[in-house]
Amino acid sequence: MDLGFIGLGAMGRPMAANLIAAGHRVRVWNRSRAAVEEIARKGAEPAHEVRDAFRGIVFSMLADDDAVRETFLAKGLLESASPGTVHANMATISVRLAGELAAEHERHGVGYVAAPVFGRPDMAAAAKLNIVAAGDAAAIDRLQPLLDVLGQRTWRMGAAPAQANAVKLAGNYMLASAIESMAEAAVMVERHGVAPAALLELMTGTLFAAPAYKGYGALIAERKYEPAAFRLALGLKDLRLVLEAAEGARTPMPFASVLRDHLLEAVAQGDGDRDWAALAEVARRHAGLAD
Repeated sequence: MDLGFIGLGAMGRPMAANLIAAGHRVRVWNRSRAAVEEIARKGAEPAHEVRDAFRGIVFSMLADDDAVRETFLAKGLLESASPGTVHANMATISVRLAGELAAEHERHGVGYVAAPVFGRPDMAAAAKLNIVAAGDAAAIDRLQPLLDVLGQRTWRMGAAPAQANAVKLAGNYMLASAIESMAEAAVMVERHGVAPAALLELMTGTLFAAPAYKGYGALIAERKYEPAAFRLALGLKDLRLVLEAAEGARTPMPFASVLRDHLLEAVAQGDGDRDWAALAEVARRHAGLAD
């Protein structure tokens, strides 16, 4: 199948590589040409302009609202799309922008599916992502064989693309909450002379024996935040989007405000490029345990 892939960051590169390995012809575009050249060595076809990749079935994985808006709404891209084009946007973006994108794609006769993912780059490389999809059911059906190449399961959330983005933001809020709760608990027992690793090994091996707790618990116990699989600065971006979505739905989320402030504090302390498990260092500083 002839595909387009736009956005070759830490997540996009392994996803595009998996589509190539599955035997598809993949046209790729990225703002940084170095990433294009890297994936071209695996068999991708470089696109010199974004419109060269935007035809047929197109996947995109861009960093944030600004990058998505600049790429898809500010360059006349949708107006020039060929008939039958379906765009699967896999980025974590705001609910507000998701609604705007859906309306603009529909106005120009371009299929649009929101398909953000849960999983870090290693899971993307192993095709073990969980994909959250929303949009026209027929469009998702058309994408499904390709989504099966990229992830272990596709979770359908509704006919409005923004529904998938709301679910993705809710999930990231829950992940940040887990990191914060483990960090605070670990600092409390450390103040009582117990090694944080002892508490986290106990809890993640029993009551909280789930991948998120195990993975982030180990990073917190070891204070190992580099290399970053998900940068803390991106976590701050997502918590801002959570609060925006909550306000738009008139839904109080008071702890989300706490998380946003702690992530902002971490960025101010220079932790923005570390893994967002470095949120744990905020709890340490508050307890006077900073190195």
